[in-house]
Order: sequence, then structure tokens, then C-alpha cells
Amino acid sequence: MPSTANANVLVGYGTADDAGVYKLRDDLALVQTVDFFTPIVDDPFDFGRIAAANALSDVYAMGGTPISALNIATFPIDTLEPEILERILAGGAAVAQQAGVAILGGHTIKDAEPKYGLAVVGTIDPQKIVTNANACPGDILVLTKPLGTGILSTALKREAIDEKGMREAIAWMATLNDRAGAAIQTARAHAATDITGFGLLGHASEMARASHVSLHIRANTVPLLPRVLELIERDAVPGGTRDNARAHAEFTTFAASVPLPLRLALSDAQTSGGLLISLPPDRLGALQALLDGAYSLCAVIGEVRPGEGITVD
Repeated sequence: MPSTANANVLVGYGTADDAGVYKLRDDLALVQTVDFFTPIVDDPFDFGRIAAANALSDVYAMGGTPISALNIATFPIDTLEPEILERILAGGAAVAQQAGVAILGGHTIKDAEPKYGLAVVGTIDPQKIVTNANACPGDILVLTKPLGTGILSTALKREAIDEKGMREAIAWMATLNDRAGAAIQTARAHAATDITGFGLLGHASEMARASHVSLHIRANTVPLLPRVLELIERDAVPGGTRDNARAHAEFTTFAASVPLPLRLALSDAQTSGGLLISLPPDRLGALQALLDGAYSLCAVIGEVRPGEGITVD
């Protein structure tokens, strides 16, 4: 893409960060992002909830506060009942209301496959922006949601699990990252990013490159959703996860002791995943105090070191 030559752009796309930041004045900036995708669950209302939580997550990952959003949707009106679209939008509206976000309208086009998401605007103090580009050697790495939503979604499509087996994953995906976003501000985290389609290793690599450091991950400390490794062994692996794994192999060094199913889990393409947070060890207590509770983790999964790339043992 052409470069954006504008002094008010505080965060652009140069470091593959989660959202753009545009300064309005010395004490106020806008955080802007957009995300939408095809259904990953059967229930339209749950799909709307998950898609909205996923889009809002980019603002939380920057330490910002989302304030407004526009719906983005495509829908095959000739083949599906319009009530399905109504339920999708209702799910998104429910999560937006929970987040205190006003949905101001949006745009829908006719398409062969349903898609839904949000274009989101948030606010932040320019002095308090959290990016993926400031992880420091000696920091610890914290993950706030378990991995495996891509594996479980594929297993559901292939009828390897039923709706009951998907409930916990749906609950995690529909959970806002608002508490984690507030926590990275209070704990004064050095860097953060949310874990979505490029998987844990992919988004970790973006943080490592942007920060000019190496990230070390202890595989057996990474939280996984139930049955993820079992389902990987049964080949319930989405194409996006396999594509990720091939790409991640170029910059990731695995210890021989890390089994293949666990390696794939670390590359699993996530939807509405948690935040990966880099902060000094002495600030972990402040982070934990804010993240304890239902559908929020504070799992220490590794550390930041000098060098480049990702190591996993």
C-alpha cells in the first residue's frame, strides 16, 4: 500500500498493528479498525455476537475505548430468510450495547455467502497508546484466552463434535476483551496484540519484528480449549491453520519435545481470541488482579529475549 504521509497518524499499518490511531489534539486520538467474516457457528445470534466482539477487540488491544461502530454485512437474500440477517445484527447489537458502543448504521450488500462485522471507532490519550512494537527483553508474555477456536469450529462443521461441545468456545469468542484492555493500561504493559486469524505464533512474530526482539514460548503453559489436541489428531484442522503453520515454520524454532498436534494448536487461526501482553514481571500482580474471573485468563506463557524470531520448547 502507498505510505500515509500525515503527521497526525500515530499508528499506521507499518508494524501490522491491530488498529490505526489518528491524533485529533494533544490529549485525544481516534482508534479505528474494521473486521468481518463468514459464519463459524450455526446460530445467527451467536455469529453476530462473536463477530462484534472480534471487531471491538482491536481497539481494546491498543488500550483504547470503543465508542461507535457501523455494521458491515453481506447476505444472500434470495436463498436465506431475512430473519437470519435480523438475528445476526441483533447479536452484534447485544455485544455493542454491553461494550457501551453506539451502532450508528452500516451497509449491507447482496452476496452468495453471509458475512458480518463492524467498522469501529474508539478513543485514546495519545500518551497511553499500547502497540505491538514495544516489547522489551526481560518482559513476560501473558495470554488472556485459550486457543483452539479454529479447530473446534472445523470439528463442528465435520460433525466431530456437537453444539454442546462448542458451547465453551462460543462463550470465549463472544466475551469482550474490555477487561484485558483496561488491564494493560493499569498495569502499564509495554506491548499487546490480539490473537486472531494468524494464530498465536503469527501475531507473536508481528510483535517480535515490530519490537526488534525474540519471543520465547513455553508450549505446555499455553491454555487450550477442551479436546483441541484430540481433534487435531483426528485431523479436524482448518486450511487456514495449516497455511499458518507453513508460514510460521519460517521464523519459529521448535524444541524436538514439542509434539506436532501442539505445534498446530499454536498456529490455529483464532476468532475473537485473547490478548498477548508483554510487560515487566513486577507488574504481573496488577494484571492478575484485574483479569481474575469468568472467561478471563492471565496465563504466563513465555518471555521476551534479545534477538529475533520465535522459539518454542
